[in-house]
Amino acid sequence: MANADHAHSKAPSPPAQPGISVVIPCYNYARFLAAAVDSCLAQDYPDFEVIVVDDGSKDETPAVAARYGDRIRYIRQDNAGLPAARNTGITNARKPFIAFLDADDQFKPGHFAGMMGKMQRLPASFGLLAPDYEYIDADGTPLGNRRYDPDWERQISAADIIMRTRFPPSGVLARREVFDKCGLFDLPLRSSEDRDMWIRVAAHYKVWRMDNALVQIRRHGSNMSSNAARMKANMLIVLGKARRANIVPASDFCFWLRAHSFLYNQTALIYAGTGHPWQGFRDMARSLLLWPWHPGHARLDMPPLFRVRSLARWVRDAFTSKPPQ
Repeated sequence: MANADHAHSKAPSPPAQPGISVVIPCYNYARFLAAAVDSCLAQDYPDFEVIVVDDGSKDETPAVAARYGDRIRYIRQDNAGLPAARNTGITNARKPFIAFLDADDQFKPGHFAGMMGKMQRLPASFGLLAPDYEYIDADGTPLGNRRYDPDWERQISAADIIMRTRFPPSGVLARREVFDKCGLFDLPLRSSEDRDMWIRVAAHYKVWRMDNALVQIRRHGSNMSSNAARMKANMLIVLGKARRANIVPASDFCFWLRAHSFLYNQTALIYAGTGHPWQGFRDMARSLLLWPWHPGHARLDMPPLFRVRSLARWVRDAFTSKPPQ
């Protein structure tokens, strides 16, 4: 019996779970910040820290953060933009893994355990992991999120991300070493900075996308994506950077024509969604001229004849909207 007790006392303890630093950049999102922080603190995971980077907010963000005391790390800086706020979080992170959460989004229960469990099952060559996501409105009501890609869970290449952003920044889990090798977010980019970062990461590490919806992305009227002209300018900059980096050879003219064609399809949708149907019609026509037919629509997570459907809406809107003066 004594031997049995001795053997039991020497049983190996389960391996420690790697620590996670959660980076939450915030600029004038006090009304959403508590939900984001609460979704982190409610996680059933043994080792994590929450870093809120206040990018010079002029609302009640400092007061909301103060309510959490030492349960979070609060860093305030002069307004320098979203990339700079994320970079501040990264450079102040103390854990070997970094997770990102925008202040208007929130994690679902089991996010940390699910993400880290998958990361530990992948080879060390995988530097970044992204979950599936679902949309919610400003009040947190689920909006749904239709999928067309039958192979949602798979490895994502740099070429995939150049063609189209495959996941939002909220929910992403990355090894800390990734940013030592690939650099930080590009400061001049005031949108599409996440796409630029993921392209650079995917050029050096493997990237995996999960089919578990472990994060909720909030859609509301003040999202950054509502600024169509800025989004378009930065998307073009990101594609130009990727081409100059020769991640996909610049000599592959067909790939780059398809990439720019799909970019103009996206900017057309952004213009239409922000009440500028004429600009949307212009960019949709440009998309069709650059590459008339996109095979493999499901791989792009788009419905069949997606541009023809959009073009029909633009024509309809052209007869119901006044042209710009």
